[in-house]
Amino acid sequence: MAYDKHLVETKKRVLVVDDEPGIGNVLRIKLRLHGYEVITTTSGAEAIEIIRKQEPDIVLLDILMPDVTGMDVLEQVRTFSQVPIVVFTAKPDIVQFAMKLGANDSLAKPFYPDQVVAKIEAVLRGED
Repeated sequence: MAYDKHLVETKKRVLVVDDEPGIGNVLRIKLRLHGYEVITTTSGAEAIEIIRKQEPDIVLLDILMPDVTGMDVLEQVRTFSQVPIVVFTAKPDIVQFAMKLGANDSLAKPFYPDQVVAKIEAVLRGED
C-alpha cells in the first residue's frame, strides 16, 4: 500500500469526551474507519487542555460527566476557541442551555455511531 502524505496531513482531528470509556472506544473505531484522527478522554479538565494544545477540528462532548461537566468545558473553551462542539446527552432538556453556551449542534443518547459520523460531517461542512 502506497504512503500518501497528503491524505495523512488532511485528516480531521476529532476529540471525543465521555466519562464512559466504552463510548469513546466505539466512536474511536467508527471514526477511524471513516478517515478521522481520534483523541479520546474521560475527563472534562483534560478535554480543555487537549483543545487548548492540540486544537482538534471538532469536539464531541458529553454533558453529564463527574469531574468537570460538559457545560463547564463548553463555557471555558468558548473563552479561547471557536472549535465546533457537538454535545450529546440522555437529557434533552439541557441541550437548549448548551446551545446558548455556544454548542454548535447536539445528539441525543443513545445514538448509533453512523449518526455521529453524519453529524460530524454536517457540522464540518457548516450545515445545521
